[in-house]
Amino acid sequence: MKKIIVADDEARIRRLVCDFLASEGYQPIEAADGDIALELFEKNEDTAALILDVMMPNVDGWEVCRRIRKTSNVPVLMLTARSEEFDELMGFEVGADDYVTKPFSPGVLMKRVAALLRRSNPEEDDSAALPSIDGLCIDETAHLVTLDNKALEVTLKEYNILLKLMNSPGRVYSREQLLDDIWGYDYAGDIRTVDSHVARLRTKLGDWGEKHLKTVYGIGYKIEAE
Repeated sequence: MKKIIVADDEARIRRLVCDFLASEGYQPIEAADGDIALELFEKNEDTAALILDVMMPNVDGWEVCRRIRKTSNVPVLMLTARSEEFDELMGFEVGADDYVTKPFSPGVLMKRVAALLRRSNPEEDDSAALPSIDGLCIDETAHLVTLDNKALEVTLKEYNILLKLMNSPGRVYSREQLLDDIWGYDYAGDIRTVDSHVARLRTKLGDWGEKHLKTVYGIGYKIEAE
């Protein structure tokens, strides 16, 4: 299980990121500020990546990244509430590998983390093993869904729902989980939007959808693989 240090002085954001990391199979380690992040990094030599908030008390994210870069090439992703060009340039100047601007979709953040880990460990990259069940295949590189080798036209939200479920066949995701992951934790719309998107997706998938895309009543949805 890969360790990922999450440093953010906002407990709510830190907890949210850690919960999603844990749900994706990582081992998150929380740090409330930059000093703690540096201490934890020193104690955990097998850290796979760090997620650092830019604006933290004591030692900010920029300085944490600078100090880590003196001894390590571990992947670093910055979280910033600002979107000015200065932030991006500063991040890459201090050695950050990527950055995400708040507010963010946890699902997008998880994909960025996975991409960073793949790039840093190319020998472990299993992207060639595309999610595939009973003739339905998702090519994440091409952002393409095919059924019996025929491309399907799906919206971005439908694609993300299907990818989430396909990556964990048999696992039930609640409507709340799908809404937070795909629409973002700050989405203020109706949770029933998940139902309508799944219904349209099941229609597009035809017999495959009826067979594999299952509703777990009172909870949410799952992909059922034989």
